[in-house]
Amino acid sequence: MRKKIIAGNWKMFKDLAEANDFFKELIENLHESKTEIMVAPSFTNLWHSFQTTRDYPIEIIAQNMHEENYGAFTGEISAEMLKSVGIQRVILGHSERRLFFGETDEQLKKKVNCAIHNEMHFIFCIGEELKDRNANHHFTVIKNQLKNSLFEISEKDWKYIVVAYEPVWAIGTGETASPEQAQEMHQFIRKTIANVYGNEIAENVSILYGGSVKPENAKQLFQQSDIDGALVGGASLKVSSFIKIIQAI
Repeated sequence: MRKKIIAGNWKMFKDLAEANDFFKELIENLHESKTEIMVAPSFTNLWHSFQTTRDYPIEIIAQNMHEENYGAFTGEISAEMLKSVGIQRVILGHSERRLFFGETDEQLKKKVNCAIHNEMHFIFCIGEELKDRNANHHFTVIKNQLKNSLFEISEKDWKYIVVAYEPVWAIGTGETASPEQAQEMHQFIRKTIANVYGNEIAENVSILYGGSVKPENAKQLFQQSDIDGALVGGASLKVSSFIKIIQAI
């Protein structure tokens, strides 16, 4: 059975005090749930966040990591460093990393291989830009992102992967893919994986939707058969809205 997951990506928001206040309120208001809850603070807050939540059903994850285990890469963080402070999962390939920091499919393939080598679980993000969808190229873009970065790994290594579909045109814009658009793409992603790795792997991989998810649209999205949760941006910064999204699944 596929895991249901709600992951909050804080991006470059919340200092240490704000993170501490958030987790205190989240812990106080979090009810028992079968949904896996993940939160990705900034690097500076990972250790404290992990220590704060380690006795609760909240997994602290990282927003990024380097593709090498060590080296002269000023400002970068390795998988080993993340694991040394209790982090077992990382977000790879977020559209903002691709757009603002020039991450390519080839570089992401190296990050994927590094994560697997270090037994690090990861959420792998894929998504098309508005120009791709308007040109009716969105399926080709998604297929190529999967093929170029993931489709050389072995079948056994899919246990490390959660896929997140995030249409770039719906991130931070207030625009959201309709439930039908999101389901259509999630179904395509699952079918594309099945064509390479078989139905068993495709049916067991969790695929999340990311793109202006909020309490008002979460329930409709989660009612779609191939949507297994969400990678939440802005709405994960407030405990009240984050919990409402968790309750919607």
